[in-house]
Amino acid sequence: MIDKRWHEKAEEKWDNFSGNWGQRSEKMWKEGSRKTVLPFMQSFVPEGSAVLDIGCGDGEGSEMLRRSGYNVTGIDISSKMIEMAKERWSGIHFQQADLADLPFEDATFDSVMAINCLEWVASPLHGLKEIHRVVKPGGVMVAGILGPAAGPRSNSYPRLEGEDIVCNTMMPWEFERLAGTHGWTVEGMSSVPKEGAPDNLSTPMLEQAVSFMTLFALRKTNGDVSEQG
Repeated sequence: MIDKRWHEKAEEKWDNFSGNWGQRSEKMWKEGSRKTVLPFMQSFVPEGSAVLDIGCGDGEGSEMLRRSGYNVTGIDISSKMIEMAKERWSGIHFQQADLADLPFEDATFDSVMAINCLEWVASPLHGLKEIHRVVKPGGVMVAGILGPAAGPRSNSYPRLEGEDIVCNTMMPWEFERLAGTHGWTVEGMSSVPKEGAPDNLSTPMLEQAVSFMTLFALRKTNGDVSEQG
């Protein structure tokens, strides 16, 4: 189920952003907001697993997964991002694809990594259901959801002035509830604080409130998830 207009605008946006992303991705994954993603994933997904990296961008995170012993497939809605990924890395299958309509058979992957992706689809619920479909029973999704303090959330502001946007405003706590209601069990969570946020906050909700991103490890529960469920 693709919202064609959303799809086209999202592809255009990320094509236009690909050059900037390519300049920043290595630092982001090794020193910045995504530096804890791989260790977090390794805590829940065993080496050798077949992993689908959704929103792979220029493939920096996909390559880190490959070097850590995972069998990786990377997809992105942006054709330019995929071109960059193919030029940079070998040993990984990259292809252009939309999270809203994943081009894979049911139960293809042991795990999915989706970092800051579900905020960029027209229906996060439908995106969750597509991921649920392609993950094997008992498989794990590692998702990163932008926190309230994340700068990229400014992309959703123009909706208040009646403009079309391709960024929704789902909060980490909303994602946790949505996933738990639609076929996933939360097994781990870790918030990435916004620079300058206070330390030693007393509850996960407070941590999320000052986060740049919250990481979730979710295990697929048995059974199919209906489009209405």
